[in-house]
Amino acid sequence: MKRKVYIETSVISYLTARPSKTILGAAHQQITLAWWQTRNQYELLVSESVLRECGAGDTSAAQKRLDVLSDVPLLLINEQVLNIAEALVDQGIVPSKAAEDALHIAVATVYAVDYLLTWNCRHIANPEMQRSIAAYLEQIGLFLPFICTPEELLGEENAE
Repeated sequence: MKRKVYIETSVISYLTARPSKTILGAAHQQITLAWWQTRNQYELLVSESVLRECGAGDTSAAQKRLDVLSDVPLLLINEQVLNIAEALVDQGIVPSKAAEDALHIAVATVYAVDYLLTWNCRHIANPEMQRSIAAYLEQIGLFLPFICTPEELLGEENAE
């Protein structure tokens, strides 16, 4: 059985963006592309939130992002997801300006995916925030999926 990977918007953005002029941006793009080439090892999933974010902005870039996701199954945002995301923000675990990030975390949690894949290291792949998020989720009987970057999930054997 393939492991389930919830793909957060930042991963798709790096995958489809014009080549970055910064060293870090270019590295993220290359790593994301390398991971994307291994995607068949996983069951990929996205949410309505990812589609909404990928569909925003420049029309041509948005279409490119949405095309990449055309055959990726969609996880619906239900009442439980909304309640968890709202609680993460209301309790100050996730800043209100990052409410959409709380939604990604809640979707991945409710649907019990194995990995939440992201390049967002400020509000999602942040160990201090993850500790608080995991503690809250444990109180309500849920577990936080592993949150990682494409680089971490790619592993050494697949790195170029």
